[in-house]
Amino acid sequence: MQTAFTNICERMGRSQDLSEFKCGTLIGCHLCNKSIREISLLLNFPQSTVSGIITKWKQLGTTATQPRSGR
Repeated sequence: MQTAFTNICERMGRSQDLSEFKCGTLIGCHLCNKSIREISLLLNFPQSTVSGIITKWKQLGTTATQPRSGR
């Protein structure tokens, strides 16, 4: 039997990394002077995701996932 709580948890799973193509499309829209809100509505991503990818691209010059530090 599923309750509303378990149903919400199934939908709101752990997020996954975006593919290189999706990140490239997002950066391409940014380079065409689209606002974060316009990109969010156009590509159906949350504004926080769009902002985070653009910030990462500006700081690191890449959208690839960086290795983590480990223990």
